[in-house]
Amino acid sequence: MTALTLDLIRDAARPVTYGRISRIVGMELEIQGLNAPIGAAVQIPTNNGVIDAEVVALRSDSLICLPFGELRGVEVGTLCARGSNEPTLAVGPELLGRVIDGLGRPIDGLGPIVSTARVNIEGKVPHPLHRPMIRQQLELGVRAVDTLIPVGRGQRVGIFAGSGVGKSSLLSMFARGTNASVTVLALIGERGREVREFIENDLGPEGLARSVVVVSTSDEPALVRLRAAFTATRIAEYFRDEGHDALLLMDSLTRFAMAQREVGLAAGEPPATRGYPPSVFGMLPKLLERAGTDTHGSITGLYTVLIEGDDLMDPIGDAARSILDGHMVLSRQLATAGHFPSIDVLESISRVAPAITDRSQRDAAATVRRLMAAYRDARDLIEIGAYVAGTNPDVDRAITLKESMDGFLRQDLHDLTPASDAWTQLATLVEWPT
Repeated sequence: MTALTLDLIRDAARPVTYGRISRIVGMELEIQGLNAPIGAAVQIPTNNGVIDAEVVALRSDSLICLPFGELRGVEVGTLCARGSNEPTLAVGPELLGRVIDGLGRPIDGLGPIVSTARVNIEGKVPHPLHRPMIRQQLELGVRAVDTLIPVGRGQRVGIFAGSGVGKSSLLSMFARGTNASVTVLALIGERGREVREFIENDLGPEGLARSVVVVSTSDEPALVRLRAAFTATRIAEYFRDEGHDALLLMDSLTRFAMAQREVGLAAGEPPATRGYPPSVFGMLPKLLERAGTDTHGSITGLYTVLIEGDDLMDPIGDAARSILDGHMVLSRQLATAGHFPSIDVLESISRVAPAITDRSQRDAAATVRRLMAAYRDARDLIEIGAYVAGTNPDVDRAITLKESMDGFLRQDLHDLTPASDAWTQLATLVEWPT
């Protein structure tokens, strides 16, 4: 008799303990008579099958659970049993080109994902002293980013913007223009209408072929939206462990935080800053620190942050900025003026830029930034015709190069530029006229 057979026999013979639902409020279930730790799975039978739930809080005589599905048909008194404590996820190259939900199940109609490799969804944060230094640039295909806000392999960057200023379109450019071997794209809390539009129009067949897309729309339960972020990160970790330089794109980190807010409030946490409970600010580093370099490969993480009212001091934006290695700020003023991508270069920064660029590249980027800042400071005088030529050499040169700089920073959605060409164009821009 094999060890596997013995394990199956033991599982079949092990007694099953049941509890009963004693209370249902909104999406929150209270179960009595069942012992389980935080994070344990609970199975709830209904007329339409079994609903999985997760224990999110403990009380003296009951469990507080949140479901992964709809509670329609669930009644007080329904018997519930413990499920598996360790959710697993199918991983492997078979995931490339596929679209899955937050629980790792395919939703693209291409059949099941045939993979012999399964991993625990709870990955490990690399040891801080074992992380290799970031020394190499990751190409993203966007001139303004590759030259003025360069991203390194293993860096984590936030993309901060209000709604409707081009975050998703910029992510699609990154997915198609990057030289990363694998891209994992997580759409967290997005509108259902936009998912297919993004995959077919923005990402396209070329981008999808080397990508894994994880989707959890805004109508799904909070736990599914939370799980989607960790599922996407775990998939990226698998490819990193296989020696790849993976690119993880997540849209958006704010909706992940909102999902955790729902879970925290349901668990009885007190609301703090703008209604976010303390667990939200503890959950952010647990997710973000899992990206980065490792001894095998790297995960470069780009996370969109939806800031309320275009306020960069939004609590989630402020917390994310303190954890991440840089940020790109998208400007509504540029977006409404038809300037795409609407990146406010002067408000954006890459903390690893000195380590991944050479002296000539840094000098060229610094020159453009200085000229842009000079034009910004004198803009009011220039527009009303009050600026006197010769007053400031930087302003004089900025006025001369304004049209060329804007042309360099503007880029069509489907116009991707290799990083080497972008650096050459930037050098030509700053060298003429002298």
